[in-house]
Amino acid sequence: MTQNTSRPAVMHRKSPSTALFSETVGGHVFLSMRRALLAGLAAIALTGTVGCQQAEAPTGKPPEGPPPNIKIAQPLSQDVTEWDEYTGRIEAVESVEIRARVSGYLDKVNFKDGEKVKKGDLLFVIDPRPFKAQLAYAAAELERFRSRKELAANDMARAENLFKVKAISKEEFDARQKGLREAAAAVESASANVETARLNLEFTQVRAPINGRIGRESITEGNLVKNDDTLLTTIVSIDPVYVYVDADERAVLKYRRQMRQNGGREAGIAGTPVELALTDETAFPHRGILDYIAPREDTATGTVTLRGVFANADELLSPGFFARLRVRAGEPYPALLLPDRAIGTDQAQRFVWVMNPNNEVEYRKVELGAHIGQSRVISKGLKAEDWVVVEGLQKLRPGIKVNPERISLAEPSKGH
Repeated sequence: MTQNTSRPAVMHRKSPSTALFSETVGGHVFLSMRRALLAGLAAIALTGTVGCQQAEAPTGKPPEGPPPNIKIAQPLSQDVTEWDEYTGRIEAVESVEIRARVSGYLDKVNFKDGEKVKKGDLLFVIDPRPFKAQLAYAAAELERFRSRKELAANDMARAENLFKVKAISKEEFDARQKGLREAAAAVESASANVETARLNLEFTQVRAPINGRIGRESITEGNLVKNDDTLLTTIVSIDPVYVYVDADERAVLKYRRQMRQNGGREAGIAGTPVELALTDETAFPHRGILDYIAPREDTATGTVTLRGVFANADELLSPGFFARLRVRAGEPYPALLLPDRAIGTDQAQRFVWVMNPNNEVEYRKVELGAHIGQSRVISKGLKAEDWVVVEGLQKLRPGIKVNPERISLAEPSKGH
């Protein structure tokens, strides 16, 4: 028997860094090509990763940009007055619907649509001829009954003389006495008919009952007018005008106490200063006073109706216009003011950026008061000597250095 001198298979593991394996089979060593290829790719990838990490390693802190340009200003110090603002409608002090008091055919229209009229001006004429005839008839009837009265008076005088000498009976004397009274009553009735006919004739001329501006004619000449029914036109007074608003009871109580503090004795608020702005006005250029408060609260809305009265010589305030009314809510007081653009919002917190002596900005919480024009009262958190960032807020963060430009705030309106 031939002895098998071949060696047992032995696996040699090389260094893990190369991950190459050798196999010795029958004294011959075969290199696994596939494993060698995979090991080479792994080595290349490892070398590239290390190289990239070395290339991306920071060499130092990146340079900072130049300080942002901002504008700073000190808060404006001034006395301010707070106002409560409401919305309402302008109404005419007097408004009249013109209707005829007698029926008839419209004979004449004596005005131009939209013009000013004065009390007593002739506006419409209803055909007066039937009413002239009625007046003439009533006057004739009055004369007839006056003649009867005179005859009855003469009969009564004769009856008195005859009754004294017992020439007529008591019954005849009483009949003539009653005849006189009846004739007198007939005269009174006829006189009333004459007055009625005269009034009806007068009512054929429809005149303006108030001063104001007249609307358009609702009916033209030749149409039948029914008394107390047909609307002819309308007239509204133009100077002064009313503005009605609804205020809550807290505000009304505040106005009442304010009036008492100023020397008022009544529970009303008549005389409280008010201001008005129209739809196209941002300021409140129209000045007036409150002259009426409703005697009870509307329980459905929890409000009380207030009325302001305003002069309107230039006729800018037209009845029916929408208006904003504001009522003075208190006495003037000193305050610090900043424009709205200088105030930031951090959730529910309001803040401003204040510059310190090192040209660095600091985050400062503030409490806001009333709106005064385009500015806000700063109730807490700020001093008059602080320099506050008013432009460039979006560039800021705490502690950042800035390049400030100092400006002065324009004075806002002294009312809110």
